[in-house]
Amino acid sequence: MKRIRFVHVAPVLLVAALAVPAAGVSNSTTVPTSIGKGEGKLTLVAWEGYTEKQWVAPFEKQTGCKVQAKYAGSSDEMVNLMRSGGGGQYDMVSASGDASLRLIYGKDVAEVNVNLIPSYKDFFAAFKSPPTNTIGGKHYGISLQFGPNVLIYNTKKEKKPTSWKVLYDPANKGKISIPDNPIQIADAALYLSRTQPALGIRDPYELTRKQFDAAVSLLKQQKPLVKKYWPLASDQIDLFKNGGATLGASWPYQVNTLAAAKVPVASVIPKEGATGWLDTWMLSAKAKHPNCAYKWMAYITQAKPQAQQAVYFGETPVNRKACPIMNKLSKGSCAQYNANAPESYYRSIKFWKTPLADCGNGKKDCVDYTKWVQAWTQIKG
Repeated sequence: MKRIRFVHVAPVLLVAALAVPAAGVSNSTTVPTSIGKGEGKLTLVAWEGYTEKQWVAPFEKQTGCKVQAKYAGSSDEMVNLMRSGGGGQYDMVSASGDASLRLIYGKDVAEVNVNLIPSYKDFFAAFKSPPTNTIGGKHYGISLQFGPNVLIYNTKKEKKPTSWKVLYDPANKGKISIPDNPIQIADAALYLSRTQPALGIRDPYELTRKQFDAAVSLLKQQKPLVKKYWPLASDQIDLFKNGGATLGASWPYQVNTLAAAKVPVASVIPKEGATGWLDTWMLSAKAKHPNCAYKWMAYITQAKPQAQQAVYFGETPVNRKACPIMNKLSKGSCAQYNANAPESYYRSIKFWKTPLADCGNGKKDCVDYTKWVQAWTQIKG
């Protein structure tokens, strides 16, 4: 079973999950200098399918750490689960960039010692200390897999697009499908950063009120053109299968699934660039099984498990040695998922991160995630 990543916001969890404390990052947990004997158990909050038997069973056999996973349906749910019961119920979480900073600034996760992760040295440089999990030189997790948000199109009904402009063009009314996710505001901001440079947008997740309002305005103009805001990848797959949509913002998973079903689709990363997600295994600040957690990080970042997971999901590994193993598992998959792309490709993707009021320039004049969620509700009507 392929992983299905939910993108909608769960309203019942909203208040707790969106909270980003104003205090700076600090953590009293001592960063270990060695990995001790496993505690025999490891509890995880994960995206569905991140703990498949084909790579979990070897880990359990090698370490004696029995994995218990709780699948979360959204990033907001992940944050809520890691905070529930005062924390400590779960040892780790596979957080995406739109959740990781909330967990770091909320002091829900601990700093980790990357020197205890042997395969860390094999990571592409872009994923050793990304801003989604590294603050002030301190690592609050270990990068795992990533994927770009791509522009999908029906090759028989649409010309190959070169710009995200097609998703805002009134001529395409009723053809478009867009993720149902507040972080989609960043896609509009990225487009505006290239097409309206006078706005001064440098980071699509760090927006002043003027920049934010411009992105929201663009999305409100797009609203009448949208056939469906999709909360599940399967929803967009169905749309393209039945001809309900011919253009959209998508993930490689949908593109590959549709192509395998002989639906005439292809995808591009437009000239303005793309946003994307980078998942991180993060250690709870109150983890009850920290040795098993470190053993998991050391194991899951090895080339073989990285390759297995990448092929299974249609994602891209952060370990550069995974590429040849991917091709053994599925011919051509390394190139298909850009696991052998140059460093410039990885760095061109603007990975999800939690929007904060702090713009990183000493000012607090950016629009935070709570307001993104409120605006997204207004955009959809």
